Amino acid sequence: MEPGVEELMPRLLPVDDCDLTEDFDPTVPPRTPQEYLKRVQIEAARCPDVVVAQIDPKKLRKKQTVNISISGCQPAPEGYSPTLKWQQQQVANFSAVRQSLNKHRNHWRSQHLDSNVTMPKSEDEEGWKKFCLGERIHSETDALSDNENLGIDYIKVGFPPLLSIVSRMNQATVTSVLEYLISWFGEKKFTPELGRWLYALLACLEKPLLPEAHSLIRQLARRCSEVRVLEENKNEEQISALNLIICLVSRYFDQRDLADEPS
Repeated sequence: MEPGVEELMPRLLPVDDCDLTEDFDPTVPPRTPQEYLKRVQIEAARCPDVVVAQIDPKKLRKKQTVNISISGCQPAPEGYSPTLKWQQQQVANFSAVRQSLNKHRNHWRSQHLDSNVTMPKSEDEEGWKKFCLGERIHSETDALSDNENLGIDYIKVGFPPLLSIVSRMNQATVTSVLEYLISWFGEKKFTPELGRWLYALLACLEKPLLPEAHSLIRQLARRCSEVRVLEENKNEEQISALNLIICLVSRYFDQRDLADEPS
């Protein structure tokens, strides 16, 4: 340390000149208070003035800030707002699915996966999008050829959310995959494959919700409300699926400000 700096920062443990024995060895445990203080001084002098932490950016999540919006959902198109009775029935059905999943989770987790099923790692965003939605939808390629229609190629059409698959996913993976699919849905159209996975992931989501999961499902409900308003052909099956997700987010996960008003 420079003398000028030392004057501005007086020592907390000043050490007066003292007679240390010639055999003083700072590498061995001190025998007197003077030797201890002298050893502290020596160690402090060897410390670098600046220390830079070595951080591996790969270990940091891409999105660490959780932003929770308080904006609600857009109203359903005229004539497509679900009734309160319908919403209550969907919540009851969903609750039964969650209870069954929790009860039999260990059983399904012990089941062997088919040889063609390789679950991506939790942090593999592109891998999970292809796994859930298939290369055909994820890459927006043409429909399957006649030869491919002879059998189901799950690599191309995506793996369904089988109980033997979702039961193997811990909460961190459930949240990550939910984030990946919601991100994809933010710029793409709604598909049956996406709907099935969203329903399954919501069924696996534990309560009480963590802040990140809370933000994600609210984002999902708002996106569903946007898509159903923009639905040109007013496909009843698709609007019903979007209504279902909004219903579960708002009424099962207690985001009541996002709920559809009963028709």
